[in-house]
Amino acid sequence: MPDHPAPPRPDAPARPLPIIHGTQPQEGGGPRREWLDLEFSNGERRRYERIKSGGHGSVIIAAVPDPHTILLVREYAAGTHRYELGLPKGRIDAGETVLDAANRELKEEVGFGARKLTRLRSITLAPTYMSHEIHLVLAEDLYPERLPGDEPEELEVVPWRLADLHELMLREECSEGRSLAAMFIVREVLRARA
Repeated sequence: MPDHPAPPRPDAPARPLPIIHGTQPQEGGGPRREWLDLEFSNGERRRYERIKSGGHGSVIIAAVPDPHTILLVREYAAGTHRYELGLPKGRIDAGETVLDAANRELKEEVGFGARKLTRLRSITLAPTYMSHEIHLVLAEDLYPERLPGDEPEELEVVPWRLADLHELMLREECSEGRSLAAMFIVREVLRARA
């Protein structure tokens, strides 16, 4: 029986980050696309493409009216040209904190505010070439309050049982990876509390 090396542990010390020798805007790529001139710890030099995030960031909100239910919204998605089921989300406005933005977006998209807001972590979309992160916020102790939003139509709010996430992830209309990842993170956070 051959010896196989043990797989690396997720908590093992990380390699040193590559040295960035310079950045160069990409011609015709817009103001946020750039090339990175990198040198890795083994001496290899490479050029990587990166899309830098603009604005003040964004939030994705896991609103839980009770420890067993999460509130989803069904809204039109131009990229897939269909209605998608996912978590409410939006941009952080200038001068807002992550928690302020989460509560505002929750009021605009779901019609609830939250007395308790907890930033759980950031989630990336495509970290190999995009710097964008979205902040996952857990919203609890909800109360009804609606603010006008920028959506062209009122969003349908769909309560979903966290115990049934396995069914949701198989539905064609729920395809956004950030929402799916966020819901599983929230489910584990709430389970750890119980």
